[in-house]
Amino acid sequence: MKTVTWSTTQRRRLKELGASGSQLNLEFSTADERDAVFQQASGELVKRERQRLEDFGRLSRRPRVCRLESRLVKALVAQGFSQVTTPVIMARTHLAKMTITASHPLSSQIYWIDKNHCLRPMLAPHLYYLLQNLLRVWEKPVRIFEVGPCFRKESGGAQHASEFTMLNLVEAGLPVEARAERLKSLATLVAESGGVKNSCLESTHSEVYGETIDVVSGPEKLEIGSAAMGPHPLDRAWRSTDTWVGIGFGLERLIMAAEEGDSLGRWGRSLSYLDGIRLNI
Repeated sequence: MKTVTWSTTQRRRLKELGASGSQLNLEFSTADERDAVFQQASGELVKRERQRLEDFGRLSRRPRVCRLESRLVKALVAQGFSQVTTPVIMARTHLAKMTITASHPLSSQIYWIDKNHCLRPMLAPHLYYLLQNLLRVWEKPVRIFEVGPCFRKESGGAQHASEFTMLNLVEAGLPVEARAERLKSLATLVAESGGVKNSCLESTHSEVYGETIDVVSGPEKLEIGSAAMGPHPLDRAWRSTDTWVGIGFGLERLIMAAEEGDSLGRWGRSLSYLDGIRLNI
């Protein structure tokens, strides 16, 4: 027997309102039945979202991505990491040291301000720059991290965004034999601080670092972070010879994984959502 599913408009609206997977996968005998269920379901979801919005204004008052940032900062500082802040504007020469030149695939995704400067697509070049100085002054291992916005002209659908929040951490000067275990423990620390309990590491390939390690979550193997270890060929451009481990996490990706959702945009900087709550309700 032929069944009827949600119309494109109905499905989009239900997703905006945070409908569950089971609701989105309902099937109906007739269009009239479907439309009646839609009216009831959307009405209940709107009521729920209005309550969530009221609770946000009275109780939490900080978006989840901001609360997550605070938890991550606290967890990493407790592990001996120092937080740093670097410019959002990045020099072309710093990207070139990461092999990102005009012919690199990532170059077309960069927001260029002028011929020599762009909005940073990643945090790593600036952290490399800081490490050059800190490794000469601080006792090893040197542990630093940064949390801040990055920008790419993404076209990967609901699981990507042009503006997103990154956490990058790096620990340099640790013993070579300690790298793998340290990388695993730091990945677990950040994932669990983000509410992701089922993360694991998988080998993969990066357009910048070559052979890397992804931090993935759930049966869908959603990438929530990307890791690498050094010494690495990229280190030569920064005149670095120390061992290191580093991981970059997308904060919105962490929240999406914790929520078992499929939409990144509701958790980032937005004029349509506040703390994951649709505003046109």
